[in-house]
Amino acid sequence: MNNIKENLGKLYHPQSALVFYQTKGSAKDTYVEYFDMDRNGAPINAHPLTVREASQLAKALKMAKQEKEPTLKPTGIISNNMLHLDAIKGKAIWFTKGMKREMFFSQSLEIPKGIANVPPLLWVANRQSLYVFALKTDRRPTEKTKLYNAPFFNVYENGNVCMGNVDIRIKKTASLEEFTKAWEDYFFNSYFSHLMNSYNPIKGNCVMLWEELINNRGAFPKEVLKKNKVTLTELM
Repeated sequence: MNNIKENLGKLYHPQSALVFYQTKGSAKDTYVEYFDMDRNGAPINAHPLTVREASQLAKALKMAKQEKEPTLKPTGIISNNMLHLDAIKGKAIWFTKGMKREMFFSQSLEIPKGIANVPPLLWVANRQSLYVFALKTDRRPTEKTKLYNAPFFNVYENGNVCMGNVDIRIKKTASLEEFTKAWEDYFFNSYFSHLMNSYNPIKGNCVMLWEELINNRGAFPKEVLKKNKVTLTELM
């Protein structure tokens, strides 16, 4: 005979049972009776549901619900660039060091697409929205690290990114790594088009800044960054 034990899943044994009684009529009254189970799975020891038993039931239901809900689970060890993670709310805060990125601009700006150096960035996102801020150094931010306005078009003064007509599609089952990469790709692969509410995020001319960076590919001039009033603690 073949041993099929290894093909079997978890074996669950009945421990208790609930029976709900309800009166008839419009003003229904409900009564819950709790049963223990004997070794044969038969209900015994019937008694009204206690507060302690109700609390245990609520805890079990909450855990089962959380297991079914999508969470931003990392595929391995969480990387050092991750600063804050709320898997239940689907929210993450991370940072990226200064790097070269390909950037796209609308025709109205008359800035050619191309590779440019961008400053270190702080990202705050859930599945519906994205906030981006700039940093002065590549060091891992702390709660005391000063944040600066993201020096890009399409970003409000509070850091909120206007994604325009970009179709955001992040899987509910996305891992933490897939989630952060998706938002970074959405941000840089969309077309930068205009200043939000005529707000200039830098000290100087934003169009001229990116024309210079695209054409000459020099280092990002961090002296043009403007301080933002928000703190990392407030974003968490």
